[in-house]
Amino acid sequence: MPTRDATTFPGSSRTERLFTVALLVKGIDGAAELVGAVVLWLISGDLVDRIVADVLTRDLLGPPDGSLARHFVSGTAEFVSGNRTFAIVYLALHGVVKLLLVAALLRRWVPAYPVAVVVLGLFVIYEVYRAFTTGSVLLPFLAALDVAIIVLVIREYRLLRRRPVTPG
Repeated sequence: MPTRDATTFPGSSRTERLFTVALLVKGIDGAAELVGAVVLWLISGDLVDRIVADVLTRDLLGPPDGSLARHFVSGTAEFVSGNRTFAIVYLALHGVVKLLLVAALLRRWVPAYPVAVVVLGLFVIYEVYRAFTTGSVLLPFLAALDVAIIVLVIREYRLLRRRPVTPG
């Protein structure tokens, strides 16, 4: 009896592509967070203030007294006033964890799937908590993206566990 791969399960080739694309997006997100942590570590609070002022004076976020501009100003003010270390550590850890999970999942390392679900679930809980405490408009979007990826990870994990084991 020939062995089956992911493309021989009904409907799994589309799922496989979606899963791979979601992982690549998550990997790019993790890499961007890691780069963002390094950039935030290297730049001064004064430079952040100047960039915010420049963005607001050019109306890149809409009117300077608009909701998006207010969220942007309050987020950066919080960052410049002392939450800088938290932001850097959070972004760095979040980015590294995402990159490690993406690498393990792309290699189809089965023990990584439950770990990924738990870690991403913790990220979702924290993102929702921070969204409520800070009024962030970005965090709920990121939480929803993480939930979608959790669903894909669970689905792919189930497919992997149903595959027959081929002698090696």
